[in-house]
Amino acid sequence: MKLQFDSTLEYQRDAVEAVTGLFIGQTPMNSNFTVTTWSNQKEFFESSTGVANRLELDEDDILHNLQQVQLRNGIAPTPVLKKGAFDFDIEMETGTGKTYVYLRTVFELYKRYGFTKFIIVVPGIAIKEGTDKTLSITREHFEGLYNNVVYDSFVYDSQKLEQVRSFTVSDTIQILVINIDAFRKSFENPDMEGKSNIIHRPNDKLNGSRPIEIIAETNPIVIIDEPQSVDSTPKAKQAIKTLNPLCTLRYSATHVEKHNLVYKLDAVDAFRMNLVKQIEVDSFETADAHNNAYLKLVSVDNAKPPITARIELDADVKGTVTRKIVKVRQGDDLSEKKLGNRAMYENYIVNDIYCEKENEYVDFTQNDVILYKDKPVGEIDDVSIKDQQIRKTIEEHLEKELRFRQNHLDVKVLSLFFLDRVANYREYRQSDNGTTYMELGRYGRLFEKNYRELISRPKYKPLWNGRTLEEVIADIPHIHDGYFSIDKKGVMKDTDGTTQSDDSTYNTIMKDKEALLSFDDGTHEGKCPQKLRFIFSHSALREGWDNPNVFQICTLNETRSEVKKRQEIGRGLRLCVNQSGERIHNTSVNTLTVMANESYQSFAEKLQKEYETDEGIRFGVLETHSFANILVKAADGTDTYLGHQASEALFNHFVEKRYIDAGGNVLDTLRTAIKTQSVDIPDAYAEVRDAVISVAAKACGSLNIKPAGNRMPVKLNKAVYLSPDFKQLWDNIKYKATYNVVFDNTALITKCITALHDTLSVEAEKLIFTKARAEVNESGIETHETERRQVRAAYYTKQLPDIVSYLQNETDLTRKSIVEILVRSDTLDLFRKNPQKYMEESAKVLQKQMQSMLVDGIKYTRIGDDSYYAQELFETE
Repeated sequence: MKLQFDSTLEYQRDAVEAVTGLFIGQTPMNSNFTVTTWSNQKEFFESSTGVANRLELDEDDILHNLQQVQLRNGIAPTPVLKKGAFDFDIEMETGTGKTYVYLRTVFELYKRYGFTKFIIVVPGIAIKEGTDKTLSITREHFEGLYNNVVYDSFVYDSQKLEQVRSFTVSDTIQILVINIDAFRKSFENPDMEGKSNIIHRPNDKLNGSRPIEIIAETNPIVIIDEPQSVDSTPKAKQAIKTLNPLCTLRYSATHVEKHNLVYKLDAVDAFRMNLVKQIEVDSFETADAHNNAYLKLVSVDNAKPPITARIELDADVKGTVTRKIVKVRQGDDLSEKKLGNRAMYENYIVNDIYCEKENEYVDFTQNDVILYKDKPVGEIDDVSIKDQQIRKTIEEHLEKELRFRQNHLDVKVLSLFFLDRVANYREYRQSDNGTTYMELGRYGRLFEKNYRELISRPKYKPLWNGRTLEEVIADIPHIHDGYFSIDKKGVMKDTDGTTQSDDSTYNTIMKDKEALLSFDDGTHEGKCPQKLRFIFSHSALREGWDNPNVFQICTLNETRSEVKKRQEIGRGLRLCVNQSGERIHNTSVNTLTVMANESYQSFAEKLQKEYETDEGIRFGVLETHSFANILVKAADGTDTYLGHQASEALFNHFVEKRYIDAGGNVLDTLRTAIKTQSVDIPDAYAEVRDAVISVAAKACGSLNIKPAGNRMPVKLNKAVYLSPDFKQLWDNIKYKATYNVVFDNTALITKCITALHDTLSVEAEKLIFTKARAEVNESGIETHETERRQVRAAYYTKQLPDIVSYLQNETDLTRKSIVEILVRSDTLDLFRKNPQKYMEESAKVLQKQMQSMLVDGIKYTRIGDDSYYAQELFETE
């Protein structure tokens, strides 16, 4: 297959126009210089004419252009440029085609202004390979778009310095891709042999010149891909300066260091405009498992006294049991209010914190529990959770394959698993004769077991493609594979994605990109990219590796993932492509399912917090410049922009109306006004009222991440919808109304007392007793259950919890009312019988009575007789 590229996407063209707009007024021109190099054929030095970019605009020209670009793109204006440096930021959310945009910008800058020298600086191997691959697969596209323009592109290789000469002397477009590590090492002392990069060393073939000096003569336009990982150190910044850039264009979704922003397409824009896949989360967590003393040792620290440990436990936070991480030292009682705040941790007083690497543990003075790192107690077995994660990922994968097939969508589905240890997928073992062999690790075995069970279901028979079940099962080893770095001995190893040994890994992934997207034609034997559906990777979480047809992402870390959610989802956000290489824009198809080992609410909260921190997105905030780029008609009939002055006036008006506070934070009054279509806009801006409200409405929203388990098809039942009964119902409830609630407190207390006395039933705690017979034979110890019975536990009356505070938190009733209800209900003997169960059940009874009275006490008041909802909304919304 061949990937297709769409040149008409408006947001990408806007990003290109933002950069080219910086140079309005520039005349196409270049300058020349002399390059002396060794000629192998003639065996002497010869001189050539180097070609360099040349800029005739001054800082005032660039600043004026920048401000016009910022106005167009709704960005706060830059008052003054930093002296001596043209540094510009282009912010584009992951998965929106950042690489395509900066490559197209190269061709536009050449077409409009004659610039020919471009250097793309990347942070690591993954993006280097990805950029090189994109240059390769877009060549035909750009040649067709730009009238067969002549250009050369290459990845810098220190062993091929003849490429440097070609880059400097050519008068056509030259694109050099270079890793920051290739020219930043030991820069401060380039003459130290073996210490500095070759690019900084004098070279005989260049008549004693350093390659970096010749490159700098070309005055290149430098494009930095993921600057937060490229020039994040003083050495890297110094290395960039040695390139002598005409200007520096920084492309990223996450700009840590801010420069002059010219274009912004953040996560909110990308999701709202359906430029990336939507996200859904399948949650894997333990629920209501707070009756045991859960503990997990996260880390220990003996860097300075006192020695401390970070322990995860189930703490009582304002009446709600919440899993959190606390910092402890010797002598700390985990039941203290600042730590666990629960009686069940009374016997856990920290005795010893042991810090030997790979053998860290914490023990306690009053029990025999030894808490080892990453081995929780009181928790569901971690392997069982991973087993369910793998199974659910496979099931989601097969469901999508089946649905795509039924809807005749030629889209190949890929699933991606992230590991923190290669050994969890591939294990190396030694045979009796001393040779090393490789076999599946525990996650690999779990994958094959679950896939074999699921694909055998009759509903998935269409996915067998005419094969027998035996043939399908025999092919399982070929549908999954791992991409890991391999050392010189051929052994896969754990790396962080930045080492030299990762080179071959990323090379394989990127070179196989089209093959990974193609269906298997059935002619291949053994492993091949076309058969591959499930990918296991160790270090691919870093920027640069992604694939448009990744629909499921599952993180199988041994501990709860510390990887940022944005990195996690970023590998699968791109819109998918079909077998013709065409991008699919159907939102019902483009959904990324994340298998999380936490609740979807927690996942969404963390993801949103990362967007706020990393991208500077201020959810629920309006800025003084938020309305500046709203289009208006000028007196002469041309389109112009509202401008920063008018935008600030609208901002201040919103503050006066208490729609926002002085800091721009959206208040509920604005949300209400938008819903009721009553937003007050000054008469001077009546012409752009809808556009102003649209901007305000966007600020009122946040990320919409849904639980995958809630999906269900909904169809309008027209038999009901058109029936007289429904019409009669609708005529009664269609009117818009306000409501309030009135109820009698004395009657509520009486009802609660009666309900508790008549309905509350609490049993004592139970223990399940099990007896099994153990048989020792050649295969090991086999056990067979022989008896199972239930016994009552002894009453635990040593200390009773504060039931009044608990019920107050659960019901919002006053303490006086709660005490009266409990005493007069004559049920407190059950409280001593099983305190936790009594509190939970009594809270349910009280809540039910409150709900009943609230419903009975609702009073509706119509908002006029003419204000109602049309029945037709069922057909459109």
